Order: sequence, then C-alpha cells, then structure tokens
Amino acid sequence: MKKTLLLFFLLYSTCSLKAQYRSNVGLKFMGLSIHPLGGNGNEVIMPNKLDPQAHFVVNLGAILSYEHFLYKDIVSVKALQGLYADCAVQLAGFSSIGIRARIFRLGRHSLYGGLGPTIIFRRNWFRLEGYQDSHYFKGDKDDYWQYRFLWYGGEFEYKVVLRDQIDFSISFVPGYPDLMSLSMGISYNF
Repeated sequence: MKKTLLLFFLLYSTCSLKAQYRSNVGLKFMGLSIHPLGGNGNEVIMPNKLDPQAHFVVNLGAILSYEHFLYKDIVSVKALQGLYADCAVQLAGFSSIGIRARIFRLGRHSLYGGLGPTIIFRRNWFRLEGYQDSHYFKGDKDDYWQYRFLWYGGEFEYKVVLRDQIDFSISFVPGYPDLMSLSMGISYNF
C-alpha cells in the first residue's frame, strides 16, 4: 500500500510540475523556403535555389519566440521575431504575434496551429539586377526596405518533449501560393 501511495504521489507531482509551466522561449533555425508556383520570374536573383524554377530555395536564419499559455497547455499567445537571408540572400525578417491552440496531443507529441498579424520585411529587391516586381511587397524603388503586412499569418508547429522542460519543434508556415517555409529548433518551458 505504501508503495502504491508513493508511486501515486510521484506521478501526481510530475503531472503537477508539468501543468505549472505557463510560458516558453524558443529558438528555431530556418533553412528551406518552398515556392509552389516557382520563383515568379525572379529565379535569376536566387543563388541558393535547389531547382531551376526556384520551387525550393535555401534560406538561412533564426526565429526567436516567446509563448504564454492562457488556458492550460491548450490556448496561448505567441510572439515571434525572425531574421534571415531571403531568397536573394538579402537581409529579411518578420515580426508576428498570434493566438495558438493545440490541435492534438498523443503522449509526448503535440501539434499546434496559430494565426495572427505578421509583418514581413526585406532589403529592397528593386536594387537587384533582373528583379521583376510581383507587387506582393510594398515599397518604392528608392526605399531601403520592402514590406508586407498580413492580418492572417499562420503556423503549424509539431512538438515532441525531449526532457521535462525542453521540447524539439518543427514549424511549417503555409503561405500558399507565394511561400511556404520550414524551421526547426528547441523551446524551453518555464
């Protein structure tokens, strides 16, 4: 009986500790952008393309995130800041904040989905020889930056618990038809 009570207490304590984590910080590394319709006439200025039409392009960068759970580990608010070398190997980035919800959890594995306003920015591509304006980004030829504001930027994030406070995650941004991206990294729960 004492062993059963001790086992119950240990399991309950572990569950209680898990439930106390209300926030996490994460660091992800970007590496691949997917253009379902190709490079939109700008393949010539994308030196890290993996195919002639620039359907797949290597983009190296990092994303720093902070997430705070509003309801258990199900609903949260998440802020993200990314900096990377875009498809033309120019400085680019994004800032986003949004509401997220857990779609499912199976043991140590979880899938989350999020939606919220996002601003994307990049060094002006008008300065690059061969650039064809797709009118996706705002900004004039004389501006230093181009940008795009989205009310509905989204993300799907798969997480697996590695240790008590450490998760490994892979994120997918479904920006069809223009751009989809993948990133992976870790998050620390506190």
